Amino acid sequence: MDYQALFEATPSPILVLGPDLVIVAVNEAYLGVTRRTREDLLGRYVFDAFPDNPAHPETTSTRNLETSLLRVLRTGERDAMALEKYDIPVPGAEGGFEERYWSQINTPVCGRAGRVELIVHRVEDVTAFVSRTGTGNPGAQAPDSDFYLRARELQEFNERLRKAHARERETALALQRAMLPASRLEEHPYAAVRYRPAVGSLNVCGDWYELTDLADGRIAVAVGDVVGQGLEAACVMGQLRSALSAATRASKGPAQALEVLGLYAQFVEGALAATVVQVVIDPAGHTVAYSCAGHPPPMLLRGQGTVELLNQATDPPLGVRSEYVRRPQATIGYATGSTLVLYTDGLIERREEDIDVGLDRLTASLCHHFGLQPQPMADALLADLGITGGPAADDTALVVIGL
Repeated sequence: MDYQALFEATPSPILVLGPDLVIVAVNEAYLGVTRRTREDLLGRYVFDAFPDNPAHPETTSTRNLETSLLRVLRTGERDAMALEKYDIPVPGAEGGFEERYWSQINTPVCGRAGRVELIVHRVEDVTAFVSRTGTGNPGAQAPDSDFYLRARELQEFNERLRKAHARERETALALQRAMLPASRLEEHPYAAVRYRPAVGSLNVCGDWYELTDLADGRIAVAVGDVVGQGLEAACVMGQLRSALSAATRASKGPAQALEVLGLYAQFVEGALAATVVQVVIDPAGHTVAYSCAGHPPPMLLRGQGTVELLNQATDPPLGVRSEYVRRPQATIGYATGSTLVLYTDGLIERREEDIDVGLDRLTASLCHHFGLQPQPMADALLADLGITGGPAADDTALVVIGL
């Protein structure tokens, strides 16, 4: 199939943008509707090619489009915009603009690594329809202005929904702050924590972490993942985190603590199939004891720059067994200067990609940044794994411990 010919013949006007929002391709329909040439557009930053109308400084059209494009780059998800008034420069008229109304959809094209490499910016020019129905002038109620009335009602509904969503998000954030450990970096200078909720999840999530100082000088660290996203998953997360914190203090080791947590999870709605891994670090003995319930294995970066998966004590997720079975536990030694990394699957899993690819990617990143302290190491890992700049496609929690 000749995809170039198909692209040119597509009746919908289309721009193709790179991750830097520079125009890399444009079809004939787009050139026709904007009355531009390829020389006018190719290689230009999209907002240089189509700036705001300086006669209307209050306009938000450019800002709204930029927000949509950046959201697509960040999430890898398609974004459909509301009907937008977006004036464009008149060709050959210095400083002149003409009023246009656009329906716009921005669609990502991802590469093999799962990162957005292109954005397909498709538009429909509905200026003629808006003018005919009177929607471009709120004071003009044309005989066939039902479309305008419905559009205005929808806009008002969306505004009410946005305000309700904002109130819900503030409530959710307050709840999550209460459920997660308080930030006490001065008490744990050896630890770095990064927490990234998924996009569309009220900025709260079901991933969690816990650092517990035990009475005998050992340190317990846990990372868990509740199925789902948003407020419901966060509520379940809070119950499991609190239960494990209590069980850890009364148990002989991580396996026994997870056994208690597994029994508790059977009575918590929404906790079925939650995953968790716990390690107990003994600084005096230079050992790490660990147990894993259906969770991705921690990684130990040794002083020589080699990485070892802690995968010798794996078991099914919480609450899936109908009968009690003792969970496994393993112990591994380490030398001073090693780094221990615990994380949730949002860090390594990508759509249409085997999880081993993500594990290899994290391993390579750890080796590459060998020698970094926990704080810069955590930031470097997120950058290498593509979890930066705001909400991600999946919840992500990362804990980096300097040993």
